[in-house]
Amino acid sequence: MVNLGIIGTGRIGKVHIKSIRTRVKDAVIKTAADPYMNEETAHFAKSMGVLHTTTDYREILEDPEIDAVLICSSTDTHATISLETIRAKKHVFCEKPVDHKVARIREVEEALKGTGLKYQVGFNRRFDHNFETMQQAVAAGKIGKPEIIKITSRDPEPPDINYVKVSGGIFLDMTIHDFDMVRFLSGCEAAQVYAQGANLVDPAIGEAGDIDTAVITLQMENGSIAVIDNCRKSVYGYDQRAEVFGSEGMVSVDNDHPSTAVLSNCDGIIGEKPLYFFLERYMDAYGKEIETFIDAIEHDKETPLTIRDGLMPVIMGLAAKKSYEEHRPVKLSELM
Repeated sequence: MVNLGIIGTGRIGKVHIKSIRTRVKDAVIKTAADPYMNEETAHFAKSMGVLHTTTDYREILEDPEIDAVLICSSTDTHATISLETIRAKKHVFCEKPVDHKVARIREVEEALKGTGLKYQVGFNRRFDHNFETMQQAVAAGKIGKPEIIKITSRDPEPPDINYVKVSGGIFLDMTIHDFDMVRFLSGCEAAQVYAQGANLVDPAIGEAGDIDTAVITLQMENGSIAVIDNCRKSVYGYDQRAEVFGSEGMVSVDNDHPSTAVLSNCDGIIGEKPLYFFLERYMDAYGKEIETFIDAIEHDKETPLTIRDGLMPVIMGLAAKKSYEEHRPVKLSELM
């Protein structure tokens, strides 16, 4: 049995608390910490089996009974708390991104060397049943050599403008998941990124210095070409689709829907909208990623996503931002 501490009990922290309670058998959440811990959140945590709540996350780091820490706090704290947790000799699961700065991620990478500690980054989409099956087909050679990869990722509603102001921008907040998925599906790194973007959804996003619509083209090291399209607003729901076209065929995945029922009559053919947002679409994936993390600790295996997997999508995001600002393709080597 692995004793866990969770730092950060906002939306994503609650997701992990719930998924651990409902599907991770070999883990107990001993302590949940958040500087803004209130009575309502403490009640929720305890109803989910959390043994103790606190406003001071250092209680978790100082507790010798806690084996591993889930870092679910705000992005600007991820690298700092990672370093403190490594110094405390505890395994780390860290929500993406580890940091917006390459140098800070490399600090964490350096601190991990020789410790034997597990470090997993929270790119949960790799554990989605659709994308997992898709990657397995590509890796098994069922479509031959990958040539074109297409990823569509569109949110049902834009985030709160206060979040936009601190998110790091669309490429480091939203597209970062798709950068990881391109690496996952292609089995290699990107060599070059070219990004175009616009402010089409909400003028306030533009006023905050960000864009809300983007198309990114990537030249991969294996010669394949990847295309990502993002939008902060999709009126029909959470749009999450992907396709890999290869020399011997193609594999694609569509959205998950509440049901596969289709009504056909004289007025037309009507089906269900996609599941509304990430909590509906990826709840199972959140459970699977923590199960995998716990399994790596218990059986001393490498985690499926390491600190390098936290580094490369950030470099891709920074390259995309540079490309958009400078109106040119950017090689990843410029930022390495």
